[in-house]
Amino acid sequence: MAKSELTDKEKLTLYGLVRYPNYTDKQLSQKLNIKHSTITAIRRRLKENGYYKKLIIPRLQNLGSKMLVIIYTDFSPLIPLQERVRISGKTIAVFEEIFFSVGEIDKGFSLSLSKDYATIGRINDIRTRTFGSRGLLENEYPNMIVFPFEISKVYRFFDFAPLLQKSFELDLPQDEKIKNISFLNEKPSYLHKSESKVYCGITQYPEESDLSIGKILNVSRHTVSKMRRSFEQRFLIRNINLPIIKKLGFEILTFFHIRFDPSNPPDMKKDDVAKLMSNSTILLASRMFEAFMISIHTDFDDFKKDSTRINQILKENKWIAENPIIRTHSVSEIVFIKDFVFAPIAKKTLGVNL
Repeated sequence: MAKSELTDKEKLTLYGLVRYPNYTDKQLSQKLNIKHSTITAIRRRLKENGYYKKLIIPRLQNLGSKMLVIIYTDFSPLIPLQERVRISGKTIAVFEEIFFSVGEIDKGFSLSLSKDYATIGRINDIRTRTFGSRGLLENEYPNMIVFPFEISKVYRFFDFAPLLQKSFELDLPQDEKIKNISFLNEKPSYLHKSESKVYCGITQYPEESDLSIGKILNVSRHTVSKMRRSFEQRFLIRNINLPIIKKLGFEILTFFHIRFDPSNPPDMKKDDVAKLMSNSTILLASRMFEAFMISIHTDFDDFKKDSTRINQILKENKWIAENPIIRTHSVSEIVFIKDFVFAPIAKKTLGVNL
């Protein structure tokens, strides 16, 4: 179990906030069978003590973004981490496409959304030149994985509810339905100028009320509320309550880069790749011959058990010709260079200047 000082009701409430981010306190009370006033008090306490934060994830695949990109790199341990973070923040992380970037002393990775391959390729070229010229790289170039939305599937995208259910040992039914959450709307959505402005405002200020956002954007609260509902109905935004894994005592963040055997890959139509997921999995993206997965583990034993299970599935099904790349990051040592910063790429995609 993750080390935390939460009571049983606090754990259940935090799970509920993460699992049902759109629920009111009354709805959460009914769902979890906890008094309404208790839910309200616990929500406030969890927020004030930094156990979670609210995010709006823009579903930019329906507004022009074409791909999810992961880049991971090995660094020379001779260069101090803070110096590398300073260089990254100044020359690499400034690119709007990058929404998540983390580093440790000898490695790091980032996630990006992009309209085209040329843009993301240019960013990687600049990254390689910058790090290489300063002696930051080890013996290989940064590795890039590209998942074009039209030919890829995303089964989880920073979904922490199964992780909390497992680590809090909550005896609750699990959602067994396999979902491809990267789906594209049949027709790309179009936002007019005022909608684009509110869309980016909601993304930039996820913790603010509609009234506060309206004041910032110089529009009415009613306009913000109406457009927010429209964006949700059109699958253009996703609300999440993001648990702070460092605060909850999780120890290891792991990612898996898997290249499938071209002669025997998993069947995408049957969602075979989803078999690799466990309750520890918070992100899984795949295309025909490749997959990328991020998991969170309570400790080394938990990581070992999960990685062994994944390798067994891969080998039993003869899906791989080479071992997957498995990289672990210490949650306590990770430095967040960009921590779920979606507003810049939303503004760039929609051509908004706030």
